[in-house]
Amino acid sequence: MGIFDRYRRPDDLPQRIPVFPLAGVLLLPRADLPLNIFEPRYLAMVEHALAGDKLIGMIQPLAEDDRADIPSLMRVGCVGRITSWAETPDDRMLVTLTGVSRFMIVDELDVDTPFRQVIANYHPFAVDLATGAGEAEVNRPALLKVFRDYLDANNMSADWKEVDSAPTEVLVNTLSLLAPYPLQEKQALLEAPDLKTRADVLVALTEMALGKTGKGAKPRLQ
Repeated sequence: MGIFDRYRRPDDLPQRIPVFPLAGVLLLPRADLPLNIFEPRYLAMVEHALAGDKLIGMIQPLAEDDRADIPSLMRVGCVGRITSWAETPDDRMLVTLTGVSRFMIVDELDVDTPFRQVIANYHPFAVDLATGAGEAEVNRPALLKVFRDYLDANNMSADWKEVDSAPTEVLVNTLSLLAPYPLQEKQALLEAPDLKTRADVLVALTEMALGKTGKGAKPRLQ
């Protein structure tokens, strides 16, 4: 059974999940997020997930500079399934999470584990469980153009054969994960109601970034 065959409805996902608060880091459906886990509490979290349903919720703290041991959390995150993992000789774990669905925190649990756990509600994001939902509405040429402009402005390159062959949903969500934007802008990408809106927000943010640097600033693409 494929990973996405396991989760066809929100009720197929567990209500209780561990969460990993990390500022500036997003997970989105069907996008892969590599993680280098070294803190003991998060190593324990990974071990806990591997012993169970392999699911971990990625979520941002409310403030990027919140260094508290228990920072306040955004209300919306994304749960992912561990699809690969490896231990290193220096006691780290290299993990890949593949996004499954966004969730809204209903409540945070009082637990005795070193990592935090919440009750998650996936129903507001049921669309996330439909592979490719909204792809037809995305302005893919505009997205690719602004991505190329950004790479050119920053003297970067990409494997365009791989980019061109990627499904639109995977392309939008992967670029959103990679986008080097502040916490609130990342959260706006996460909470976009549909794939078209997320792509539009990503294009707008990238055009603004290009405009600020004076490199490759272009008229609006939409």
